Amino acid sequence: MDRQIEKKKWTVKKIVTIVVIAGIVLLIAASYYSTSGRSKLNVDLERITISDVSNGTFQDFIPVNGVVLPLTTIYLDANEGGRVEEKFVEDGAILKKGQPILRLSNTDLLMTMMSQQNTVYNTLTQMQINNNAAQQNTVSKLNQMADVESLYKEAERIYLLDRHLFAEKVIGSQEFKKAENDYNYYSEKRKLTRQILQQDSVSRTQQGEQDKRSYTGSQEALNMMKMKVNDLIVKSPIDGQLTSLDAEIGQNKRQGERLGQVDVLSGFKVRVDVDEHYISRIYTGLKGDFTFANKLYNLVIFKVFTQVVGGKFQMDMQFEGTVPTGIRRGQTLQIHLALSDEKQGLLLPRGGFYQQTGGNWIFKVSTDGKTAYKTDIQLGNQNPDYYEVLQGLKPGDKVITSSYENYGTIQELVLKK
Repeated sequence: MDRQIEKKKWTVKKIVTIVVIAGIVLLIAASYYSTSGRSKLNVDLERITISDVSNGTFQDFIPVNGVVLPLTTIYLDANEGGRVEEKFVEDGAILKKGQPILRLSNTDLLMTMMSQQNTVYNTLTQMQINNNAAQQNTVSKLNQMADVESLYKEAERIYLLDRHLFAEKVIGSQEFKKAENDYNYYSEKRKLTRQILQQDSVSRTQQGEQDKRSYTGSQEALNMMKMKVNDLIVKSPIDGQLTSLDAEIGQNKRQGERLGQVDVLSGFKVRVDVDEHYISRIYTGLKGDFTFANKLYNLVIFKVFTQVVGGKFQMDMQFEGTVPTGIRRGQTLQIHLALSDEKQGLLLPRGGFYQQTGGNWIFKVSTDGKTAYKTDIQLGNQNPDYYEVLQGLKPGDKVITSSYENYGTIQELVLKK
């Protein structure tokens, strides 16, 4: 006889289904709880930095390093190449204008100068030869002129006499015609001889001017060569101090190669490297200051070099007012460069929070000091000490300025002692 099997109320499948449904319900509840309320995190007060927001004087400035340089520097370049034969002074020497520094030798240059000297002598000799020949030619033509003038006067005398005698019927027409022809002939020859003498004078003048130009040109070329030879002795162009002398006896220096420099000792300037990020905000007239020997000194920009090299550009600053006593060339100064005038504003101390928030929000401490909650803010300019607060905070507020690296998406901090 068959026996009826009684159906079980709690099967394994049924239990699993109930557990899954319960888990889903719990997840939904947890999600609702996390989105409907603030996510919180307990934070130890000793591990954070709380700063006060306050009114104060704000100035946008950046710290930069500057190198002290002479106000004026004259570079020494080799006007002519050659071998260093002699050094008259050493690096660091105090020089007077025109004082010799070193001597170069250049055999090719000396040979060229000697060749040019020969050219000048030959030009002068040829000039004298041409002048003598012109004088002799002029004398010859003057003699010819004197002869023609004498013959003309004689022909004129005979012609005038025969014309009178012919009119008186004393002589015949043939004799008168001959006298007339001789007179006309010597008259024309006299004119031609005068023209030749005048042309000779012009030609002689032109030849003299040409010879003079040729001689002057060769003499100028010789003077230029002498100047080149004189440039082999490098001299100081100004009164000052010789620095960066790069020349040793026996070295060969090319034309135009840098030999050193002479620094004017009448003043200093400061050469500053600035990040290219600030190139649009740097201009002449901006001021800065630095501390030297526990005293504050002022600087002002007078020249900006806009060429960017390696992500930086340069500018020159000069001292405004007193120049520090004992400052030296090559010394490095730590300068606060002001990018704006001083003004009153709401100040927030700088801190690590900016890396995570970009200055868009901050944790503001509650009035009871037990919690800190996320608050939207707006920041303006900044300097190495403060941010300028434009919106979201007021004087007396306390905010957390340390790093937010471990806070993730936390909305509220519970501050524990």
